[in-house]
Amino acid sequence: MLNLHTFLCQISWWLRRFLLLCFALSLICLGGCQENPAKDNVIHLTLWHGINPPPNRDVFNQLVAKFNQSHTNIELEALYIGQPDGQLPKILTAVVGNVAPDLLWFTPQLTGQLVELQAIVPLEEWLNNSPLKKDIYPVMFESMELDNHLWSIPMATNNTAVFYRPSLLAQAGITELPKTWEQLRVVANKLTQDTNGDGRTDQYGLFLSLGKGEWTVFVWLPFIYGAGGDIVADNQPDLVNQGAISALQFGANLVEDGVALLSAPERGYEIDSFIQGQAAMQITGPWTLAQLQSTGVDYGVFPIPQQERKAAVVGGENLFVFKTNYQKEQAALEFLEYVLGEEFQTAWALETGYLPINRQVQVSEEYQEFVRQNPVLEVFLQQMQWARSRPILPGYSRLSENLGRAIEASLLGKKSPQQALEASQKRLELFFGS
Repeated sequence: MLNLHTFLCQISWWLRRFLLLCFALSLICLGGCQENPAKDNVIHLTLWHGINPPPNRDVFNQLVAKFNQSHTNIELEALYIGQPDGQLPKILTAVVGNVAPDLLWFTPQLTGQLVELQAIVPLEEWLNNSPLKKDIYPVMFESMELDNHLWSIPMATNNTAVFYRPSLLAQAGITELPKTWEQLRVVANKLTQDTNGDGRTDQYGLFLSLGKGEWTVFVWLPFIYGAGGDIVADNQPDLVNQGAISALQFGANLVEDGVALLSAPERGYEIDSFIQGQAAMQITGPWTLAQLQSTGVDYGVFPIPQQERKAAVVGGENLFVFKTNYQKEQAALEFLEYVLGEEFQTAWALETGYLPINRQVQVSEEYQEFVRQNPVLEVFLQQMQWARSRPILPGYSRLSENLGRAIEASLLGKKSPQQALEASQKRLELFFGS
């Protein structure tokens, strides 16, 4: 007769097996539709993505519908599978289980893992023969390349800057926008207030992203680069340097000052607190313009304040083509051609606020008029002149996760910035074998 402990262990084992089976079946159901035979010579493609906010997702679906209408031999189905950080286990499980989609929308930092898994198609031969290659914004190629191959194409681009509420700055008597870290700290202190006199802060100077995920890393990297730091040296993780320590210490100082409102873990991209006036400033990007405009709140944008140098990080997601069969891969390339073209790039830029990666669109009268109507875009376009891509290397997800852990530990006061970075570096050295 089984004792209670053994019985509970067996129940737990069977429950885990059941949940894993359910997860695998859901992936098969999600990806398996791509295995259906073509009907009436129509090639069916699936694309997984995590496009947010929802209005941007609607724009993408409309553009996919236009593609399908103009390519009667191809039917592309775009499937939203959650936020990027939550997508990663699904993607890797699908690849290993041979139920991957035909196309994937994701940050290019996944390139190394997908290449190691031999899951994606190199694109340089196709792109070298495309007249659209010359129109791609030059800085974007850094995000496309690994080991002398091009593995993805950018769908659009962006970078982050500091959004602010002009009315709140005016109420605090602030007449000059901060250009340095110290000036940002001073302004954040002035904007942090108890507006209703109940003895508690209800308006913070700055909303800061908290979490271990890629979004947090994306937001904090400009500060690391701006302090003269980096996170990679000789294709190996290198987190313990003065620039990285300074950036994390700056964040810890803002929290210690009581001027920073920390996001919920992994929710630093949400702008509700900024819209409601609970935070007077927030680091985010041009993709939020449509959402902000729909609320009617006042807003402005200024560049990321600098320490030693100007810094910004190239954002946006790229499109990957998975290895399937020749017919599907060629159809997927037709969609990439559509994405790089002026019709898609113009519509996506005008409707979402993302920056076009097609230089012909950037200089077009239609887009220039859009910029005149939305002058805050000038900040993001200007920052592209000195923006850098995040590293493209195998194991980037480990690097990002451990940098995120160090950022989180610093902001929460669990460790000093140097201690947090040293702990993350030790974990990375075990993984990378340094």
